[in-house]
Amino acid sequence: MHYIAINKEVSSVMATTLTKLITDETMREVAGHGSTDYPFGYYYEDIWDFELHCIDWHWHQEVEFVFVEKGTVLSSIGSEKYTLSQGSAIFVNTRVIHKFESQEPAVIQNMVFSPTLLVSPESLIFRKYLRPILDSSIECAIFSPDKPGQKEVIDSLLLVFAAQSAEKNCEMETVELLLKLWRTMFQYLSPLLDGQPYSQNSALTRGRLQIMIHYIQNNYQRQITLEDIAQTVSLSKSSALSIFRENLHTSPVKYLVDYRLKQAAKLLVNTESSVASIANDTGFRNTGYFCHRFKELFSMTPNVYRKKHNRL
Repeated sequence: MHYIAINKEVSSVMATTLTKLITDETMREVAGHGSTDYPFGYYYEDIWDFELHCIDWHWHQEVEFVFVEKGTVLSSIGSEKYTLSQGSAIFVNTRVIHKFESQEPAVIQNMVFSPTLLVSPESLIFRKYLRPILDSSIECAIFSPDKPGQKEVIDSLLLVFAAQSAEKNCEMETVELLLKLWRTMFQYLSPLLDGQPYSQNSALTRGRLQIMIHYIQNNYQRQITLEDIAQTVSLSKSSALSIFRENLHTSPVKYLVDYRLKQAAKLLVNTESSVASIANDTGFRNTGYFCHRFKELFSMTPNVYRKKHNRL
């Protein structure tokens, strides 16, 4: 993951190479974007470089814009799935859980920023033009280059990205271009805005999902069941299953197994414990079953995974 961060006190572009996204127990992204006085981050990355070729499930208070420069991106936004082709873009609203993955090299430009960077939340501009989108039921908006109204949004987005490569202070230009981008997007989305805030049911569902995820991540080493997971939010097993399938496109048990395997992968690289010991420490009581599921997820055995990553 190649970060190009714009710092208020530094005029040159700074690049850092990362290939992992870090989230907390609720799947909220841990890393900040920009700084407190300039909450803006611009990134240039190839999804193929991430483990499992996936920028995994996460959410943040900031809004996000992604442009597909090369390849095809498979995006999961809330309960929906979309295929983003080369040249297209997507807007992801605040607090919306999302994931990006690819089946081949897929280069994207993206930016994450706080809407408060543009204007004060108490201002007329914020109330009239930003809040209607931020508080709407719109989780995302996809823009295609072959549709006039949508192409204008993409053109405005690319101007913001282009400004980040300038070897000079570009904060004022960036904010100016972001305002233009937001105005263009607002004009396009206006007919879709219903003026209604997120429903209480939607907020309740997200809360329940986060509680269940938190429980899994805190108890994955124990033998827990679907019923245990569902009981954390006083739901039936079928209701818990429905929430996971609608929002994460998987089941609670599958999420549990995959989380165990990802924790095992970390132990394989960072410790010298045996495969059998790691299997037991991550909640697997049968080493053979652990190895089988590990190979299914990572396309290699635990020993091969350890050797490969210890050489990196």
